[in-house]
Amino acid sequence: MSASAIFVLDLKGKVLICRNYKGDVDMAEIDHFMPLLMQHEEEGLLSPVMSHGNVHFMWIKHSNLYLVATTNKNSNASLVYSFLYKIVEVFTEYFKELEEESIQDNFVVVYELLDELMDFGFPQTTESKILQEYITQEGAKLEVAKSKVPTTVTNAVSWRSEGIKYKKNEVFIDVIESINVLVNANGSVMSSDIVGSIKLKTMLSGMPELRLGLNDRVLFALTGRDKGKTVVMEDVKFHQCVRLSRFESDRTISFIPPDGESELMSYRINTHVKPLIWIESVIEKFSHSRVEIMVKAKGQFKKQSVANNVEVRVPVPSDADSPKFKTSTGSAKYVPEKNLVVWTIKSFPGGKEFLMRAHFGLPSVENDEAEGKPPITVKFEIPYFTVSGIQVRYMKIIEKSGYQALPWVRYITQSGDYQLRTNV
Repeated sequence: MSASAIFVLDLKGKVLICRNYKGDVDMAEIDHFMPLLMQHEEEGLLSPVMSHGNVHFMWIKHSNLYLVATTNKNSNASLVYSFLYKIVEVFTEYFKELEEESIQDNFVVVYELLDELMDFGFPQTTESKILQEYITQEGAKLEVAKSKVPTTVTNAVSWRSEGIKYKKNEVFIDVIESINVLVNANGSVMSSDIVGSIKLKTMLSGMPELRLGLNDRVLFALTGRDKGKTVVMEDVKFHQCVRLSRFESDRTISFIPPDGESELMSYRINTHVKPLIWIESVIEKFSHSRVEIMVKAKGQFKKQSVANNVEVRVPVPSDADSPKFKTSTGSAKYVPEKNLVVWTIKSFPGGKEFLMRAHFGLPSVENDEAEGKPPITVKFEIPYFTVSGIQVRYMKIIEKSGYQALPWVRYITQSGDYQLRTNV
């Protein structure tokens, strides 16, 4: 079973808008949500599911809003959460920013969307491009000819309209991988993994059938091929357009794509990742006088690759002042409100090493509060490169009119949760 009702609340717990789908839960039950949330927060037991009597609240927070689903049944929680995040995605497509003000300014559209997104507690049409065909923000223009529901809603392919035409047929494929790394103060990698996603920008006429081939180890084992580098993907999640039965039987990714931009799939690769940008730091504290920081950054990736917009964020004591910097490349600045030094390097070639020195004054009166040891964090982006070695082997585009279409592939590696702990 799914949700009984959906509520959108402000930060004080006041209901901005709600929709009762099944009528089996008293709408006044939402009054218990905020006291429950505050009680759980005080006790340090905050949980995504909270209960009052036999009513369960499943909630997420976005910007200055709470989105809450209520149910009195043993509902499929993952379905409800996927739906709540889908609401955020659709509302953001419509209103650019989803916050209290955008809900108040667009009550009529929000009610219409809540009507179409869910029916009797079950998700219905959730593709924003299709919803935009018949729920518009133009308000009170009532034209009888346009009040017809698009056939897309009742089609088997509810995510793509018929009759789409382009002069030039193209597909842009972005393979984006984020690296999560945690390195301890001794320089040992404690945890690492790769979270990837394949994004499409489709500009194709008609109703094309697409087949995507990756260097998937399971597929190569099934077909008896064992040549070249392969990857083992875990936690694979697909867009609704992908034929799951086909993927499960022979690992073929076959689909009719949505028009425009979409995320085709996401995956995780649980592997030991060598940190692409290695950081060595020496932080010396001279009590009552100064703190000196020396940071060395080394690019541990291929020489022909270049990391762009690198940011090394080094924590400093909250009572530090009078900053002085010296860098071998890039620029360093002090961000006092975050107690950080941010060292920015626009272009960081593989195999290169760079240095940054910082000097701060410390007050003669010691800060009594014991401060934690926040890690050094790194942000970067490396184009034309994937750590896992995943490759798009082919993209076949089949359409009954037989046109030729061009697939374009781009690979990007970027930092995810990238942390290196320090001794001081």
